[in-house]
Amino acid sequence: MSKPSEAVGKRMRKDLENAYMEIVPVPGIEKRLGTLQRNMHVSVTCSPTKGVDETIELSGKLMAQGFQVIPHIAAKSVTGEKHLETIVKRLDALSIENIFVPGGDLPEPMGEFNNAYDLLKALQKSGHNIKKIGIAAHPEGHPDINEKILMEALEKKKDLADYIVTQMCFDADILGDWLVRINQQGVHLPVWVGLPGVIERGRLLRTSLRIGVGNSLRFLRKKSQVAAELMKSSIYNPDKLVTSISEYKDIADTNLAGYHIFCFNQIEISEKWRTETISKLM
Repeated sequence: MSKPSEAVGKRMRKDLENAYMEIVPVPGIEKRLGTLQRNMHVSVTCSPTKGVDETIELSGKLMAQGFQVIPHIAAKSVTGEKHLETIVKRLDALSIENIFVPGGDLPEPMGEFNNAYDLLKALQKSGHNIKKIGIAAHPEGHPDINEKILMEALEKKKDLADYIVTQMCFDADILGDWLVRINQQGVHLPVWVGLPGVIERGRLLRTSLRIGVGNSLRFLRKKSQVAAELMKSSIYNPDKLVTSISEYKDIADTNLAGYHIFCFNQIEISEKWRTETISKLM
């Protein structure tokens, strides 16, 4: 990585210091977080096959290790208000105060919550001790939903949430334009941008179906040049992407708060890259 300008380097460092990893629940994953500082934020995904229970179970193990855990509570995986009540009680018992509410990847909902907005409305009525709620957004689009509907959904959800986490992004200009546009449309929540971590392609492809990211990979193949680079290189590295985001002409006028790193459970190499990159930018 060539040395960026002082202003760009400062921006990169700040955003990488405000980054956290996404962890996918698989057996024994809690033993593989040794490279992360114990007070770091980590998010735990909600698998369409394993559901919310497994997410909360792993979240409890990670809380016990001292991490600040953000479980994903996927709307389509919650069967109804009684299930939601149980979830809220379990989160409270674990002292979890920050959750992320996506719609979820199930083709059909398990109960009465068809999307994230439905679950957010029910949460609002439920009485809970959750201090921060995150919602999903899609700067580069969604394979099944058009852009106008995505923006309408974001505007509907914004008053029920505290921050936004985007899908994995690969194009700095598309992302930057989107960040500017949502501000102009009155969505002023802080945004954590979905960033691909350092990914060994062979390992990613071997484990993709096992950890439930097969659909993401199929979507990636249709996407930008950076996505193509991820699929053809033996190791993908997000240096260029982070630099390009920090160089975006209006980045200072956006609410970019940091990065949500999609490491596909390749925690060690992504964290090594993050900490080494921050050191180089000092």
